[in-house]
Amino acid sequence: MATLVVIGYDTETEAEETKVKLAQLQKEYLIELEDAVIAVKKPNGKVKLIQPINLTATGAASGSFWGLLVGMIFMMPIVGVAIGAATGAIGGALSDLGINDDFMKKIAESLKPGGSQLFILFKSWTEDKALLELQGMGGTIIQTSLSHEDTEKLQAALDAAKADTPEQAETPSQAAT
Repeated sequence: MATLVVIGYDTETEAEETKVKLAQLQKEYLIELEDAVIAVKKPNGKVKLIQPINLTATGAASGSFWGLLVGMIFMMPIVGVAIGAATGAIGGALSDLGINDDFMKKIAESLKPGGSQLFILFKSWTEDKALLELQGMGGTIIQTSLSHEDTEKLQAALDAAKADTPEQAETPSQAAT
């Protein structure tokens, strides 16, 4: 069963860093990702989804190839490429793999302009090793299908470095007041 985790960040860069770390963890077989998408709220208020695979472009390329083949059979390869590209692009745009785009946009509406959210859908994870690797990545868990206990563990791992930074560390004089 797939697990969904949505983590909020102040900037797109922070979300991208975590996404890169997740890709590294997948290469090390510590997690198995099904989808990882970054949602960014632009200054104009629109939400942009940054997906790993552009299904419209992939569909257009695939459709062009098959259109060329069919077009050659009927002695109209150019027409076949055009029709194939158009139908492939439409098919790619209409298909929605992984996390539902409307769901992500609805959740991301609450973002302030410039903020981002990382939507992660993973099939499995080696919890103890993955949590260790994600320590200090920052962010706040917005929504998850993890248990309460696992959610707390993940948030603690994300927050780990925040407590260790010199700016936020409490000095003895602050503790006395």
